[in-house]
Amino acid sequence: MDETDFGSRDRRGHWKPFQKIAYAPLFVWPFKPAAFLKWVIRGYIFSWNLLYAALAVMVWMFFTPPIESMSTLSVEWVAFIFFRNAALMIIWFGGFHVRLYVKRSQGNQFKYNPRWQSGKSDFHLFGSQTYDNLFWCFCSGLPIWTAYEVATFWMMANGYIPYLDFETNPFAFVSLMLLIPLFREFHFYCIHRLIHWPPLYRTVHKVHHANVNPGPWSGLSMHPVEHLLYFSSIFVHWIVPSHPIHALNQLIHAGLSPGPDHTGFDKIVYSETGSLETHCFAHYLHHKHFQVNYSDGIIPLDKWFGTFHDGTDKAEKAMNERHRNRAARRTEKRA
Repeated sequence: MDETDFGSRDRRGHWKPFQKIAYAPLFVWPFKPAAFLKWVIRGYIFSWNLLYAALAVMVWMFFTPPIESMSTLSVEWVAFIFFRNAALMIIWFGGFHVRLYVKRSQGNQFKYNPRWQSGKSDFHLFGSQTYDNLFWCFCSGLPIWTAYEVATFWMMANGYIPYLDFETNPFAFVSLMLLIPLFREFHFYCIHRLIHWPPLYRTVHKVHHANVNPGPWSGLSMHPVEHLLYFSSIFVHWIVPSHPIHALNQLIHAGLSPGPDHTGFDKIVYSETGSLETHCFAHYLHHKHFQVNYSDGIIPLDKWFGTFHDGTDKAEKAMNERHRNRAARRTEKRA
């Protein structure tokens, strides 16, 4: 598989796809039912979303204590969930990292930034981007993810929050599973714009944005305050009637989706003609330019609020023009 069939590199060696970033045909007029249905099946259901949902079901069935046993907090089941989540992170993020950055199985084919992560860095803990990422993932992300999950299961087991069973209402059960990625994007956009507020960016979000050239472990490398906000999407299941599978889907989606989103590769090649699409170019541009593409591409929030970058030269010029205008306004205020 040749990257030149799908994109090109500029004079600095940065690769970008020929196909510009486009939103899902969800909020378009005139509405096109055929395009919408095609996207729902191929772009929404049969995508990474299905993998996270299937993993949530498997984890609930085989790697979660019975809900009845979680009515009382105990070291045994809390520790089990902690180490289970740690294993998920190691297998998922570690798998991408080993294949793409340790073994470099496809070289820099389809890698946006031609440079590899530096082994030495003054901007990261321990002088290493990878060690820095591992520290924030396991010392902040993992315990906060687990704490939210433990609290949710404990409240469900005690009947403190509304419960939804498949046998009672299968339509609502399936509908909620389908809506979780959509809600997650809306929640992510809201908290993402919040932590780009300068005081929070300087004290919190800069930890994540130290990864200008991101890798898989960069995805969940965040300040504890950002982790608290990021995983707080679970609160919806404290209000809306839900099943533990819904809560697991929400948390697994939040916990694992940053992996492929931060690989820095457009495609993960597994054969001469086969590859996995990461769909991470939009978020890579966010790490590159900081003030574009705050959402993930289902709901056109960035387009509505003027922060969309579709990867084209035209969008680059528009972004630079916005920056110049903003700088000019700041200068006028000082004067």
